[in-house]
Amino acid sequence: MIAMNRRTKFFISKEPTDMRASYDSLFSKVKDLLEEDPMSGHLFVFINSRRTCCKCLYYDGTGLVIVSKRLERSLFCKINPYHQGKITLTQAEFNLFFEGADLNKRFIESPLEIKRAS
Repeated sequence: MIAMNRRTKFFISKEPTDMRASYDSLFSKVKDLLEEDPMSGHLFVFINSRRTCCKCLYYDGTGLVIVSKRLERSLFCKINPYHQGKITLTQAEFNLFFEGADLNKRFIESPLEIKRAS
């Protein structure tokens, strides 16, 4: 069972990932691409180029866990590769994302970009 709490962050990789990737390759992507500690207890999300599948890597304190999902009728939200900085979601946003909801507006009109426009 994956136990999430308020301190758990959900990091999304901006680059498409081969869904044949397993523990070791996802572990290295977290370290190299996302520049995070894979053993931190945060959840790391990887999406394929067609956006039909995603894999999540999570360390639960005893070992690495992979959760994967393939959407049958829709696509996962497109992640803007030009979005500056790391893309993190709240647990509620991740739940929506994992169900296939469109979160594009969240990445276009972030509070930081609204402040710059003012």
